[in-house]
Amino acid sequence: MIPIAFLVVGLWGCSTTKPILYPNTHLQSVGKDAAEQDIQTCKKLAESAGADESTSKAGNVASSTAVGAGVGAASGAVGGAIYGAAGQGSIVGAVSGAVAGLLRGVLLSSRSSQPNPAYANFVTRCLQERGYEVSGWQ
Repeated sequence: MIPIAFLVVGLWGCSTTKPILYPNTHLQSVGKDAAEQDIQTCKKLAESAGADESTSKAGNVASSTAVGAGVGAASGAVGGAIYGAAGQGSIVGAVSGAVAGLLRGVLLSSRSSQPNPAYANFVTRCLQERGYEVSGWQ
């Protein structure tokens, strides 16, 4: 179950965001296909300049999972020691803490679909210089 969860989180963390273009006269004159090509060109320019699109969602989820496992193991060991089964309590606590941490990480990371600010600023400026108006990112 845990490897499948990490695979899903890994694939989910690779999803990309893109700018939302305001339908100004330039966008209307060049069309959607040309605009998509310009977006891709600006994204590649940003990456070649050293800007990274990622806000490290997968990393945040992984660290939240690890923290949850640690806290769960410690509290499970304490609870298990009280009832005479510290080892078993720590295993159960670690697993439940890891799952809780994974869910917390996924839920908190899903709130922000914004790319790295430096990357977004670079792509936005590139598109503005080409005549587009960027309304936001999604």
